[in-house]
Amino acid sequence: MRGTVLKIVQAGDPVLRQRARELTPEEVSSPEVKSLIELMRDTMRDTPGVGLAAPQVGVGLRLVVVEDRAAYQAALSAEELAAREREPVDFHVLINPRLVVEDPTLVEFHEGCLSVSGYAALVPRARGVRVEALDEKGAPVSISARGWYARILQHEVDHLDGALYVDRMETRSFSTAENHRRHQAGRTTAQLRVELGLPERSK
Repeated sequence: MRGTVLKIVQAGDPVLRQRARELTPEEVSSPEVKSLIELMRDTMRDTPGVGLAAPQVGVGLRLVVVEDRAAYQAALSAEELAAREREPVDFHVLINPRLVVEDPTLVEFHEGCLSVSGYAALVPRARGVRVEALDEKGAPVSISARGWYARILQHEVDHLDGALYVDRMETRSFSTAENHRRHQAGRTTAQLRVELGLPERSK
């Protein structure tokens, strides 16, 4: 499968810090963009990840693919899934997305990123968002999302604006992925804030 995946660029590459440009109607329907979408889908699944933005494969376009398979959630308990408000999300494409916060309540969980490989940190995100975009056929779509799905959408749209989760993270929580698994996985956010010497987050 390696022959059908793209290289994921890492933090420090200028493309990750530039605002991606919108696709024109002609580009949306072009064979090149259709091919890029297929390659991004295969790359996301190969990693595996739950979202991938075009700048992460070195392409400065406002294009995102998203998929959160049930298999990715199998290791989480029912309680953890409920706390994250996490449910499976089918594969879909978002072109030229515009994100609006619908529920500004901040919810904090660990995030990683394919372009900041090997690390994780606590990141506060809005609980609910709405995204207006085009699908891969150029048809308008409107998505209202809460919980983990909203987190994925915010993370990916950030990429299109030249932002990484490290810009929003609780810096004291920044950890290698291995140490996150060893020392932090399974603990609640409130427990981790105490252990890290962080103040209780206001509601």
